[in-house]
Amino acid sequence: MPLAIPFPQFDPVALTIPFVGLPIRWYALAYITGLVLGWRIIVALMKRPGLWPADRAPMAPGRVEDLLTAVILGVVLGGRLGFVLFYEPAWYLAHPLDVLKVWQGGMSFHGGFLGTLVAGWWFARRHDVPKLQLADAMALVAPIGLFLGRIANFIKPELWGRPTDVPWGVIFPGEAAQTCLGIAGQVDGICARHPSQLYEAGLEGIVLGLILWGMMRFARSLKRPGLSLGIFLTGYGCARAFVELFRQGDPQFVTPGNPYGHVIRFTDGLGLTMGQVLSIPMILVGLFFVIRALRAPKAA
Repeated sequence: MPLAIPFPQFDPVALTIPFVGLPIRWYALAYITGLVLGWRIIVALMKRPGLWPADRAPMAPGRVEDLLTAVILGVVLGGRLGFVLFYEPAWYLAHPLDVLKVWQGGMSFHGGFLGTLVAGWWFARRHDVPKLQLADAMALVAPIGLFLGRIANFIKPELWGRPTDVPWGVIFPGEAAQTCLGIAGQVDGICARHPSQLYEAGLEGIVLGLILWGMMRFARSLKRPGLSLGIFLTGYGCARAFVELFRQGDPQFVTPGNPYGHVIRFTDGLGLTMGQVLSIPMILVGLFFVIRALRAPKAA
């Protein structure tokens, strides 16, 4: 039998709040930690006017707390509505009250991203903050949340990869994870899969984060409004589209004749998943912002 790694046994509860006994699960902890770290880092960026055009930060550090509130609403509402519209519109049209059952799971990154954009746009308009500069600051901290979220996906476990016989394949628990639908990877009744959550954590979190912070540190990217935003959009879109080659298709699109869950099929085994379809516009818009920022005169 090919080598494979048994899935580690994780406690689904990350921690319990003392005295009240309130359990905090890993996914919630990832959201909370990512938002708090992002908030504090943006506050620090606003305290360094020399990073920004004309040596002027786009807003006062104390205003970032209001931004955090708007972003929380944008992430939660956008993530839920994105899942409803992109992945299971027919089900929720027939069962509209189920839209409110967020505790049953069902969040979309692309929806959460759009919700964050709307929240940021509303905040910038309301408080007269330069929109592209605010977007650049938010892009710099987004990889933190992506990294933590993908680690939480692995711990849960959910969103695992396609069946594989590589030595680092993981034997995820559960009937769904152990059903290979005839794809190479199942041996003697055991199905090993790509740990695609960790691939995404590395590419979308660590690699993309290092690129963004390297550009800020060594190329003074914040001096060019929209450049960091464009790099993030392009980088995330490319990373997500690439990892989709190893990630199990969304269950609502997977059938015995379509085991990869392609929503656009070219030939058998070749097509585009929903994650790839939604990433293409991100890449194109990101390239637009990168080119636009590089063509504009650099601020002093």
